[in-house]
Amino acid sequence: MRISVVFLAAIAAGAPMQVQAQVCAGAAASMASNGRVYGHLSYGDAAPDDLVSAPAGFALTGCLVRRDMIPDLERLLAAARGDAAMMGELRGLSCHRSILRQASVFCRERPGGGGGDPDAARAMSVAPPGHSEHSTGYALDFAIRPANGCPDAEACMAATPAARWLVANAPRFGFEMSFPGGNRQQVKWEPWHWRWVGTSARAPGAARARFVFARARDQFPGDPAVDPVATIATVTPVAFVAVPRWIAPKPAKAKRRR
Repeated sequence: MRISVVFLAAIAAGAPMQVQAQVCAGAAASMASNGRVYGHLSYGDAAPDDLVSAPAGFALTGCLVRRDMIPDLERLLAAARGDAAMMGELRGLSCHRSILRQASVFCRERPGGGGGDPDAARAMSVAPPGHSEHSTGYALDFAIRPANGCPDAEACMAATPAARWLVANAPRFGFEMSFPGGNRQQVKWEPWHWRWVGTSARAPGAARARFVFARARDQFPGDPAVDPVATIATVTPVAFVAVPRWIAPKPAKAKRRR
């Protein structure tokens, strides 16, 4: 099935313009005025030349990520291997997904029945093509697996030692959780999904990653985040000193000449 991502504008006589995004073959979704589709922001595809293989032994399957991410990812994995609290090895499940690959994932399983929009239901857990952080090459799904038979996948995954370790340590290596529980973006909680933005804006390659995620970080900040919002616990009042009214000095008397 060949799927392309296009934007359609339909203008009815006397009606305002309605912009739509094609998400699956023969199916389009309304695009909000802020460009979001089913709550997801739009992202472009990473250039192939910017992608490299993840560190050896990390991925369960093929994994390509942005070259800029590699040093921090290697440091994160080394720290995880040396920490007994991890109680295992940190692996990767999903890395870069092209827009076409995302289309095949999104359109593969479309819930039916119920009389609702099947794509809207699907978008709760999978971003539509052209609107996934994975296409940027800066996002990773860590392979966090709960015990078999877990009734709540997200909560059980978040309770694993690996997930707790990521929450406590991943921001130190430039990673932040894109979709925390109860996020304002109204996207499903994904404790396994992390995006790389660098340890600081001055870190190599971080400026570009932060530009890509600027809108997401501003409107829907990650939690935990690399740059958490600073909260001032106490404020020291400013002491104002009263200054006397300025009075002009009297002019000096002219000396008499003799």
